[in-house]
Amino acid sequence: MTRCGEIMTKDPVCCLADDTADKAAQLMKKEDVGPVPVIESQQNNKLIGIVTDRDLVVNVVAEGRDPKTTRIEDVMTRNPVTCRAEDGLQKVLKAMEEHQVRRIPVVDSSDRILGIIAQADVATRVGEPMKTAEVVKEISKSSAT
Repeated sequence: MTRCGEIMTKDPVCCLADDTADKAAQLMKKEDVGPVPVIESQQNNKLIGIVTDRDLVVNVVAEGRDPKTTRIEDVMTRNPVTCRAEDGLQKVLKAMEEHQVRRIPVVDSSDRILGIIAQADVATRVGEPMKTAEVVKEISKSSAT
């Protein structure tokens, strides 16, 4: 059985809760990523949230906030859905479907960030195209259905 630790992107770039939206957006651009895990400190790497490019658009740009002064803690998702490196792939796929998320941070027993699993990781690192298609379909359903 494939484990999360085998397909995750290791050591993702992270930001801090008191970083600005502008800093997070620049990091996303530089690293070519949409989600950025938010950690408590550089010393402990404890995951406290996640901020996405969509969070920045909806909660900063669309609300007319200043990205140079808006703090990530004000726009991030707190307590994101996570998995462990030893969890089986089916568990993370089920979590993606249930919570309709495309990315799930991988943490250790102390909630320190180890990696992140995205739909793309499943699609490119697991040779199960039918399962990937089903996950994409389920994640993409609107919450109204």
